Amino acid sequence: MGKQKKGTKQNRFRTILKALKMELREHRSSFLVYFVLRILVIVMLVLQILNRNYENAFLCILTLILLIMPSLVQVTFKIELPSALEITILIFIFAAEILGEIQEFYLAFPFWDTVLHTLNGFLAAAIGFSMVDLLNRSDRLKFELSPLFMAIVAFCFSMTIGVVWEFFEFGMDQSLGFDMQKDTVIQTIRSVSLHPEGRNSVVVLDGIRSVTVNGQELGLGGYLDIGLIDTMKDLIVNFIGAVVFSCIGFVYVKNRGKGRLVRGFVPSRKKAERDFLRIAQETEAQTKVRTQARKEEWTEVRTEEKTAGERVENRMENREENGGKTE
Repeated sequence: MGKQKKGTKQNRFRTILKALKMELREHRSSFLVYFVLRILVIVMLVLQILNRNYENAFLCILTLILLIMPSLVQVTFKIELPSALEITILIFIFAAEILGEIQEFYLAFPFWDTVLHTLNGFLAAAIGFSMVDLLNRSDRLKFELSPLFMAIVAFCFSMTIGVVWEFFEFGMDQSLGFDMQKDTVIQTIRSVSLHPEGRNSVVVLDGIRSVTVNGQELGLGGYLDIGLIDTMKDLIVNFIGAVVFSCIGFVYVKNRGKGRLVRGFVPSRKKAERDFLRIAQETEAQTKVRTQARKEEWTEVRTEEKTAGERVENRMENREENGGKTE
């Protein structure tokens, strides 16, 4: 029973791999981007292992897994991702993990994090919009939303993803001692905590140029804000990306899908001839049938050979017996 389950899982895994290979080769442009990025990540992985930087090596492995996710989603859920959306997702993953984290683009280019969070808001809104659009077109579910409500759902979905990500960053900083919520150097502090009489009145400290902690000068040229400005900036640019796509999506649905820009970011259901998981399953089933037929044919041939051999042996024995009687 255990061997049978193990064999079934292996067959399932093999079928998904075949479907993924067909899916990756469906669109030349997205496959080319995937192939190039995969090679770059593998090279980076080898370099990080040689440098014994195993944390970055883990990030490379994680990136390789994430790069395959768009194709896996298409195969599993039978959804067709437009090439523009798939390429954008692949570049986003590479830019965030390899360039941002390993190559330290977040530090070298202050705008890098802002650009990625804006793009994240745009992509998350596209995903939320697509989910509702697919439900609207579904024959099984009676689910219809007006263009306005579709835009609102897309916006709310994007903002939820953005907020959950900030929760994740805060949790990683607090529990594992990371610095995902980047700090900002500021020259002005406004706080009621600085009021000498403890009243609810804002006290302003302006023109801060140096800060000393435990007798040590930080040398930052100002006060160190701990993650708040970074978090709010990320949510604001996420908000901008979500609003932009929600507005474009509203116009797209209002005009019954005539917009080329949104069409390049809105997934659709796969057609039967592009359902690669089904095709792989059918191919696997046909292979099993042919293999079983060959086994049966081989067994039949062996049986016939064995039967013929037994007949020859019986004839030889009969001849020997008859010859003995004659003597």
